[in-house]
Amino acid sequence: MSTQHSDQRVGVLVDVSNLYHSARVMYNKKVNFKAVLKEAVGDRKLVRAIAYVIKAENPEEQKFFDALDQIGFEVKSKELQVFYGGHKKGDWDVGISMDAIRLAPKIDVVVIVSGDGDFIPLLEHLRSLGQRVEVMAFGRSASGKLRELADNFVDLDSSIRKFLITGRGDGPVQKN
Repeated sequence: MSTQHSDQRVGVLVDVSNLYHSARVMYNKKVNFKAVLKEAVGDRKLVRAIAYVIKAENPEEQKFFDALDQIGFEVKSKELQVFYGGHKKGDWDVGISMDAIRLAPKIDVVVIVSGDGDFIPLLEHLRSLGQRVEVMAFGRSASGKLRELADNFVDLDSSIRKFLITGRGDGPVQKN
């Protein structure tokens, strides 16, 4: 496993819903996305940081999306789909995968911030192209195969004080 080099160009792609729900279910806390971005980039050159969000018609969500933008993320959003019978679906798996593939020739490292096993084929494809792929997620809820495939895996569970908003005023993204 190679280490970070300051001349590496990095793209960070964040599955906001995956992180949000993991933090909420396991810790009843919110994610400090500023700390996540800082950790993902390290001392390397950030080429693009994209946060993928689902609009759920929550009045607070625009403030959250604006905060992500202020941190340095390009925010891509889509509407929550509601199906007959009330089933709801909202995910960015294909969009994140397509962006990663498009971005790969322009960067040295793709950082996928999600523990979703649906990204396994993406990691396999990128690695077959010789692309370095790193994954950041809450380890307890991350796919084991995704962790194995990553050139580097950052377990957000290992530093919850760093990656979670624990009280008022210490997080740049959401209010409690």
